[in-house]
Amino acid sequence: MAWIDFVLFILLFALWVYVFVSVTITKLHKAYLIFHFFMMFWPFCQFAIKATENSTVQYFYVLLAFVDMGLLAVGWLFFTLLLTNHSLPSRKTSLLIPLPALIGALASIINPNSWFVQPVNGGYFQRTYGPIFWITAPILIGYGIVSLYIIYQTLVSDNAPRIKKQVKQVLRGIVVVIAFICADILVNVVFPFSQQVIPGLTSLGILLSAVYFVIAIHRDKVFDLVNIAHQDIINTISNGILVLDDNERIVEINRTLAPFLKLNIGDRFEISNIFPERGTAEKWEIFINTYLEYPMKRAEIDILYLQNDPCYVQIQVSPILVSGTRVGRIVTFQDMTEIRRLIDETSLQNEILQERNQSLITIQQELHLTNQKLQEMAVTDGLTGCYNRHYLTQQLEHEVNKNIENQIPFSILLLDIDFFKLINDNYGHMVGDEVICGTVSLIRQTLRPSDILARFGGEEFIIYLPDTASEGASRLAEQILNTVESNAIRVPHSIQTLSITISIGLLSIHQFPVDNPLNSKDTLNDMFQSVDQVLYQAKREGRNRIASLVK
Repeated sequence: MAWIDFVLFILLFALWVYVFVSVTITKLHKAYLIFHFFMMFWPFCQFAIKATENSTVQYFYVLLAFVDMGLLAVGWLFFTLLLTNHSLPSRKTSLLIPLPALIGALASIINPNSWFVQPVNGGYFQRTYGPIFWITAPILIGYGIVSLYIIYQTLVSDNAPRIKKQVKQVLRGIVVVIAFICADILVNVVFPFSQQVIPGLTSLGILLSAVYFVIAIHRDKVFDLVNIAHQDIINTISNGILVLDDNERIVEINRTLAPFLKLNIGDRFEISNIFPERGTAEKWEIFINTYLEYPMKRAEIDILYLQNDPCYVQIQVSPILVSGTRVGRIVTFQDMTEIRRLIDETSLQNEILQERNQSLITIQQELHLTNQKLQEMAVTDGLTGCYNRHYLTQQLEHEVNKNIENQIPFSILLLDIDFFKLINDNYGHMVGDEVICGTVSLIRQTLRPSDILARFGGEEFIIYLPDTASEGASRLAEQILNTVESNAIRVPHSIQTLSITISIGLLSIHQFPVDNPLNSKDTLNDMFQSVDQVLYQAKREGRNRIASLVK
């Protein structure tokens, strides 16, 4: 009866060759071909056991058959995971899964005390099994049961609608092989009805399961992962997708779009039907004209739907080209409502930020101007606009230190408007202020850019002449004196003019102590007292003149 297993082996081999030459080999096809190859080992080993009288060779094929069954059981489980699109376990778990089968295979090979198999009548054509077999066999059947459970989970889940039919076909194959294996164990091992072994039960189950697999591969395209993955990807995309053939027939529509357009596969698609009743007709006409007259061009349009809540949808149309020939179109629908809302909010926020920034810039400019004014007020005289005494004192402290350190001569002029009290008494303080401002204006005309003019108090003004010796200071003082005397100042709201004269005290510093430098503040106070005395000397001598002192 050895020929039964041999015939089954030949049939399995023929199926293996048929699958190999008739399908486009994918990764899953490769896995199945390897799996099918190991399926052929069982009937081949059963045939080889019966084809030889050598007990050692028989024993080798017995062990090879059961090791092969262990590999089939483990491979079946992994193949089921791959088939049902389950994520493969981690590397550590992947190493633990085949461990029971490997331990059983190792124990079968070692066969301690003949606990796995014992020969009958000196050969293994007929044999008895020990405890290792009764431990290993349920383990291997357990792998098949786990595979059945994984397939059951796939069938009752909602995430695999396209492969349910194919998986059912594979399920039949697994059930058949498990049933025949269990029948083989019951009839030939547990409850033998005669001394003769009924051959080929497990081999027949393997052949029938392989037939189911081949039917699933060719008829149901169970391994056509490209189409399965293609549809799964399309259905998980949030955008609506519509695929048309070259006759504008719908060949694919995904789940996102189906509830909105109420279209079915096979319907003829009319581009005008996707537009709402009201809208920008001119813009739509351009899009529709491009769609109808220029099918090779890409086109897109934004549409506002107002059925319930406003909904912005961007529609894009692209040709599907194969070797340069258009075979159809793909139309995508993207909901832009949230994006438009975010853009509008962002634009509004940007406008608010721009307004706030402009307000801040305006405030900053006002603060800058205010600070400038405050700085000017801190160092200038409010009436004349020239520097005040405080600023001049700070500058002179710095200049005196520099001049003392570098032995640079400098001069100071102290000016006083002659008979200013009489002007106030006769014409009033408004005219007095006008006289002061007019006098300052005349003095400024004669000064150099480096000279510093400051109001010393009342009608007195002080001028610092840096790097200026007594001769240069005297010439500048004469020029100031003559300029003021030769220019009359007009009385406001009157045709009357006033001739003004000034008295000037001139102090020139030429020498500085080297061995014992003076304190700048003390030196400054001495200078102010000295130039004040010189000014009063000019007044005592008749006013409208210059009195000088050189140190």
